[in-house]
Amino acid sequence: MGKAGFWDDPPKAGKLAAEATRLGQALEKADGFKDELADLEELGGMALSEGDSGELEQVVAELERLTDRALSLTSELLLSGPYDDEDAIVELHPGAGGTESADWAEMLLRMYTRYFQRRGWKVELLEITSGDEAGIKSATLAVRGPLVFGRLKGEVGVHRLVRLSPFDANHRRHTSFAALYAYPDLDTDVEVEIDAGDLRVDVFRSSGHGGQSVNTTDSAVRITHLPTGITVSCQNERSQKYNKEYAMRVLRARLADHYRRLRQEEIADSKAAKRDIAWGSQIRNYVLHPYRMVKDTRTGVETSNVDAFLDGDLDRFVEACLRWSHKKENTGENR
Repeated sequence: MGKAGFWDDPPKAGKLAAEATRLGQALEKADGFKDELADLEELGGMALSEGDSGELEQVVAELERLTDRALSLTSELLLSGPYDDEDAIVELHPGAGGTESADWAEMLLRMYTRYFQRRGWKVELLEITSGDEAGIKSATLAVRGPLVFGRLKGEVGVHRLVRLSPFDANHRRHTSFAALYAYPDLDTDVEVEIDAGDLRVDVFRSSGHGGQSVNTTDSAVRITHLPTGITVSCQNERSQKYNKEYAMRVLRARLADHYRRLRQEEIADSKAAKRDIAWGSQIRNYVLHPYRMVKDTRTGVETSNVDAFLDGDLDRFVEACLRWSHKKENTGENR
């Protein structure tokens, strides 16, 4: 960063500066952790020599807190993939289950938005389409922050909800499905060639949550990339021009992800991640009746504190998935 001409390429320089900041913060965390551990070792030694059981209990409690922090720091060390430090484009879609699933997709939108906010990430809603009766048909968000894609890639997949339906007059138990997809936002440093002749651009009136003018003009934009069939839309802005720019940004991210998977011969994994949003394909179960439990089908991690989880308290699950994925990659279980 001290070299002459470093800022001649602002996008590249900005990315390197952000990386330097992230690494500096990681070192500060590690140094702080070591200092706290050394202090506890000293306190523990003194408490043992003096036979102070009360002080020992406090030391044990602090060690448990440090253990949780150690697991979190360890998880961050696992985020070393080529795109783990990128921002992300996140999509949510309902699956089998009609109105139930549309409502479940909106619940997931709230849950993940709260999770992003808890981590201090910046969230921008690019597109949202309301369901016919309740919930949403789709939502697209841009999420920015340190190691966003690395943390979110394990959340990609189908999420299954079991609850007493608020839409059933007989209040029966229903099962609903919704899916989350995430793509690294590579707009600033990866060139994706897009032929204008390969695009179909449609404009329409926004149907989601909007402001005074958003829902009264044909400002929303939908772009279809004909060779791949990838479709994106944006209706966040009142201006058709800005909506088209945002939609192109999402399209570039999705195409970059598509071509990356092709280059890495991961088509089978890609198809697995986009299986039917229905029975047998879920990565996580959320049960609200007859008992209350959230359980990850891959790691086995579970919690009965469903309310906190749906309010965005996901860190333990996300970090467990990072460790599970790392182990799977290093033992060859995914081959």
